[in-house]
Parts: sequence; C-alpha cells; structure tokens
Amino acid sequence: MTFTEKEKSPLASMDHWEDELLTRYPEPKNKEKEKQEYRNYVDSDRVNTVREFYRLNHTYQTYDFVVQKEKDFLQFNKREMSIWDAVDFLNTLVDDSDPDTDLDQFQHLLQTSEAIRGDGHPDWFVLMGFLHDLGKVLCLFGEPQWAVVGDTFPVGCKHSDKIVYPEFFEANPDSKDDRYNTKYGVYSPNCGLENVKMSWGHDEYLYQIMKNYLPEEALYPIRYHSFYPQHRDDAYSHLMSKHDYKMFEWVDKFNPYDLYSKVPVPPNVKELRPYYEDLVAKYLPSTLKF
Repeated sequence: MTFTEKEKSPLASMDHWEDELLTRYPEPKNKEKEKQEYRNYVDSDRVNTVREFYRLNHTYQTYDFVVQKEKDFLQFNKREMSIWDAVDFLNTLVDDSDPDTDLDQFQHLLQTSEAIRGDGHPDWFVLMGFLHDLGKVLCLFGEPQWAVVGDTFPVGCKHSDKIVYPEFFEANPDSKDDRYNTKYGVYSPNCGLENVKMSWGHDEYLYQIMKNYLPEEALYPIRYHSFYPQHRDDAYSHLMSKHDYKMFEWVDKFNPYDLYSKVPVPPNVKELRPYYEDLVAKYLPSTLKF
C-alpha cells in the first residue's frame, strides 16, 4: 500500500496532535490557563488538518495493517543506535510554527521527566518519562504520521464511539467484517490487553523495544499513554483484566506529566544531561536495535 505525501503528513507537525489533546483534555486544575495560554483550534484551519489526520488513521488502521507493521518493524533490523542518537533524530522534529514552545524534543522530554523527578518518583519512572516519545523515530523509516501518533485503540473488535471522530471508522474495512465488528471480535471477555492488538504507532513500537529493560509499571505508560478511549472513558473494560486495571494506576500517574508539563521555560540541558546519561546507562545497553 502506498500513500501520497498528503496522506502521509496531514499535520504540519506531529506536535499538533499533542497540542490538540490539550483542547480535548484541559488541565482540570487550571482550565483558564488552557483557554488563554494554549492554542485553541476551534476557529483555526488546523481543526481541519486534525480531522484529516484522524480520517486517515481511522480508515487505514485495520487489524491486517497492524499485523503487517509488526512484521515490518518488530524484527528490529532498521538501525542500531544509542538512545542519544535517537534523541538527536527527534530534535529534527521541532515545530517551527508552534507559538506555545520553541523547545526541541530533547528539552520537551526533559520537561516531562524533570516534572516526574521533582515529585519524587522512582528513577525508572523518571526514565520512562524521558523515553516515552522516542518511538517517534518511526518517522525516520518513512512511516506516515497517522501510523506514528494519534489516540490508540484496539483493532480486531468493534470501534468504540468514545474514540475521537468515530464517524471516520465507517470507511475502515474492519467495520464491515464480521470477524472484527462485534464487541469482542477476535478476543474473549477480559482477556487482558497483552492479548489485544492496538492500532500501530510510537507507543507500541517503543514498548516492544523497551520491554526487556524496564519494570512493568514503566512499560504500561509507554504502551498505553495514548489509549485515551480507555483511561478517559473506560471504553474497553470488557477486554481488560484485573491486572490491567492495577497497572493503569501508573498510566494515570503519568498522563498529567505528559499533557501538562509543556511550558515555555527551557530546562538547562547542559546541567541535566549527565544525570540522564547515568540513568540511561543504569537501565539500558549502549545501543538498541530499532
């Protein structure tokens, strides 16, 4: 399957998806800040680019598409590099059109992880905050934006109406396929999310890279931090196990740091980098296969 450049990149920047999350999920403690300080897309042409992003995402993220992406990427034969090489790549994704921040990705990741560290969480949780978006290196391998970012959801069963822009699933072939368009689809009640295929993107990709190195409490937020239909609306409780609910306490702990730590004050990269170099070396090998 091939895609035009417009189909690959409907957003001016992948960061626009994250900014759009703030309009859907304003910080409960300070909604006025969201209205005044964060970009509002209601009267902007960008609402159309976000809609187009999700139209493509919901049309093409099928069960077979996810199976194929797993075959393509989970052999981890694209490139071997260090975490710092991956961070350097992410720094090419700075959104020059973003008036909310002129920070590069390294600084944005530091804001997230430093907020976590400041609240006294374990160092592996700090590291997870620093790493959580590194799966966006998928763009290095030519993946379209809608297969890198976006709210995630299970494939292989009926799409919940709690997923953003659910009307776009009408064009998804799985919605007409009797194998996949029932409540449970190919799954069984409360089978556990480890047995459920999620729409393809940076969350699942990074989880698969990190699963042998970090505690499970860190892996759940990496894998499910974009699974908004569940941790916002409990839309897939029929697939979740008791263990999933226990681990989702860590997803819930992480998401406020992910959404609300973006502020215009840059962290001191030179001062902080030695700490993160030591932290990365504590948990991860010198290079990883992507």
